Amino acid sequence: MNTLKIFAFADEASLTLNGQIAAMKRNGLDGLEIRNLDTGNVSDMNSVRAKEVQKILEEEGLSVWSIGSPIGKIDIVSDDYKAHLEKFRNTLEIANILGAENLRMFSFYIPQGDTPEKYKNEVIDRLGEMVEIAQGSGIVLCHENEKGIYGDNAGRCLEILKEFPSIKGIFDPANFIQCRQETLGAWQQLAPYIKYMHIKDALSDGSVVPAGHGEGHVAEILADFIKGGGTAVTIEPHLAVFDGLSKLERSGEESNVGKYVYPSNDAAFDAACNALKEILCQIK
Repeated sequence: MNTLKIFAFADEASLTLNGQIAAMKRNGLDGLEIRNLDTGNVSDMNSVRAKEVQKILEEEGLSVWSIGSPIGKIDIVSDDYKAHLEKFRNTLEIANILGAENLRMFSFYIPQGDTPEKYKNEVIDRLGEMVEIAQGSGIVLCHENEKGIYGDNAGRCLEILKEFPSIKGIFDPANFIQCRQETLGAWQQLAPYIKYMHIKDALSDGSVVPAGHGEGHVAEILADFIKGGGTAVTIEPHLAVFDGLSKLERSGEESNVGKYVYPSNDAAFDAACNALKEILCQIK
């Protein structure tokens, strides 16, 4: 159990790099799934800033495990896909500079009220193009289940992961609950394809709660993940509205932060870290 590496979206504690480092250190974490800094989203970072960030993290004994990118989080009909591909290319370059192993991605927003299956071929074509671009980069593309996108449920995630063996899965229990997908069944379908988990839990009404306090069966799934050789997880608190959350979600798809509201982003971040530690003690 002690071999499990624990990373986090530390932008939920602070948008400054120093604040994120402090949050990771006081909670004994291994490093970042880097997403936002006070200079903006990681996918918009330039190489000069990336080298600065990498140097500072290395000096602090921390690492970047994954790029928490917004790649694939655009409308499949109305948004500029060619411009998004350029962002993807830049994100791959930044990932290499930061020493990241993985790049978190999505499978495109489906127009609200429309049928996801209608867009299957377009999703597959676009993901295939991204797989080709990423070849030789050394970066593993990791698809996260997310509300509103094509891969919002286990069945469509499985389609993607079977179609592209080089794409690995990220399992987010809270996101499945918010899509009315039962998590144990989803885990049984997807477990062989999952590279890592996002530690996030929710109630049936979609409100996010500390891991182990919701209906995501986080402890049970995490225990099976570790037993099967899983080596890393990312804590994603979502326990308080933090700077930048509104930029990550589409109108009508916002997270419900629920009753677990904390006096500060640091307090919410620490609560999420402590919830995971409690689970690990239970399943040890």
